Amino acid sequence: MSATTTTTEFGKVGVLFGGRSAEREVSLMSGTGVLEALKAKGVDAHAFDPGERSIADLAAEKFDRVFIALHGRFGEDGSLQGALEQLDIPYTGSGVMACAIGMDKVYTKMIWLMNKLPTPQYATLDANSDLSTVVAELGLPVMIKPPLEGSTIGITKVTLEPELQAAVDLAASLGDVVLAEQFVTGREFTVAVLGKGRAAKALPIVEIVAPGGNYDYQNKYFTDDTKYFCPAVIDDATSAEMQRLAVLAYNALGCEGWGRIDFMLRESDNKPFLIEANTSPGMTSHSLVPMAARALGISYEDLCVEILRSARLKMAKGQG
Repeated sequence: MSATTTTTEFGKVGVLFGGRSAEREVSLMSGTGVLEALKAKGVDAHAFDPGERSIADLAAEKFDRVFIALHGRFGEDGSLQGALEQLDIPYTGSGVMACAIGMDKVYTKMIWLMNKLPTPQYATLDANSDLSTVVAELGLPVMIKPPLEGSTIGITKVTLEPELQAAVDLAASLGDVVLAEQFVTGREFTVAVLGKGRAAKALPIVEIVAPGGNYDYQNKYFTDDTKYFCPAVIDDATSAEMQRLAVLAYNALGCEGWGRIDFMLRESDNKPFLIEANTSPGMTSHSLVPMAARALGISYEDLCVEILRSARLKMAKGQG
C-alpha cells in the first residue's frame, strides 16, 4: 500500500498516549513507537496526550480516528472510550464495557468463571478482612494485587504469612479492593488476539522467562535479562488449547480489535490458567504483541496499520 493511499484511507489520525495513570511512562514509550510507525507508513498521524490536554482539545483536533496507546486508568478502563463515543471518533481496541471489565481483575475472573474458563481461585479483601482466612482458603504462596492496575504495579507474591499485611497495604494504597489469588507454580505465557467474535484469531504464543520468575515492572520494560520464546516451545496440543482458551476468554469479555491474554501453565499437570486480560497492550520495544506478530512475518509498522484499520465506534447510533 502506498503512502498516499494509506493517508487517504485513514484521514487525520490521533495517537493517544501518556495519560494520567501509573503506567504513563510505559504509555509514552508505546505511543512514541506507534506514532513513528504510522508516520513511516504514510499515515497523517499526530500525538495527543490526554494527561496534558483536555477532551475539548481532543474534539477540536477533528481526528478522523484515533489509535489508543494508553495503559491503565483513564485510557484502558472504558472512560476514554465513552468520551470518544460521545465525540463520534472511531477508536482502536475494545469498547466501553469490555475495557471496564478487562481493567478490573476481579470482574474479569467473575466473567471467566461464569463461562467455565480456568482461572486461579481468588478472594477479595478490604481494610477489615481477616487475613488469616486468606491462607486457609488459598494456601501459600499467594498473589496480592490491586485489581485496577497493570504492568505488575502494586503486585506482591507472598510466601510467608507475616508478609501478607504489608502486601495487602501496598495493594490497598492503589484502590479500595484487593485481590488475593492462588499462586500457580509453572511457566508464564501470553497470547495475543486480533479481530472480533468468530473472526478473532490467536497469534503465536510467547513464553516469558524472567530472572528468578519475577516478571515485574523493571524486568518488563527496562532490562534485557528477561527471555522470550516465540513461538513458545510447548507441545502442539497444549499450544492449541491455550490459543483456544485465549480466544474464548477474549470473546467472553466482549473484546475486539486486539488484546492479550496472560496465562500460567501449571507445572504439575500442564493445565493452563487464565491470569488477566489486556485490552490496550504495550507496544514498546519489549512488548509481546509485536513479538507474536513478528513470528507470523508481520512487521511492527504493518501491525500498527492493521490495528488502526480496525478502529470504529462500538455503540449503535441512537434514533434522533
